[in-house]
Amino acid sequence: MFRRILVGSRFFILIAVVGSLIASLVTMFFGGIAVITSTLELIQSQDLSEKGAKILAVDVLQVVDIFLVSTVLYIMALGLYELFIDPGLPVPGWLKIGTLDDLKERLVTVVVVMLSVTFLAYVVDLKTGWSILDVGIATAAVLAGLGVFFKLAKH
Repeated sequence: MFRRILVGSRFFILIAVVGSLIASLVTMFFGGIAVITSTLELIQSQDLSEKGAKILAVDVLQVVDIFLVSTVLYIMALGLYELFIDPGLPVPGWLKIGTLDDLKERLVTVVVVMLSVTFLAYVVDLKTGWSILDVGIATAAVLAGLGVFFKLAKH
């Protein structure tokens, strides 16, 4: 009896699967709206200067970052479903999730990309000189910590 309860409890992971899927859809929708908004702002401002190009580049990277987060949330939903509910889920080989560590690696990869994009946006908007050093050191410390974590987790 207790064994059946434990086996059946794996279906609680459906809460995380559905939540991740909904978050993926909402994030993808938000990214689509951000693309439309950025395009309209560009058309309206008609700023063809070097600063305008930098702002456009950061906007594009931030939108791509939003889509990346949405995609990873989708992969998380599929991966959790595959790990706990149906290991025979028909997905492409590159999307196969074998362990929770596979999911963690994908999540941390997105965190690294998000930190990089956030830092780039900060640099482009920078108006003073020394504050970039603080943000750069903080970003580098987080990235180094994640690198050490993964290096130790592999052993």
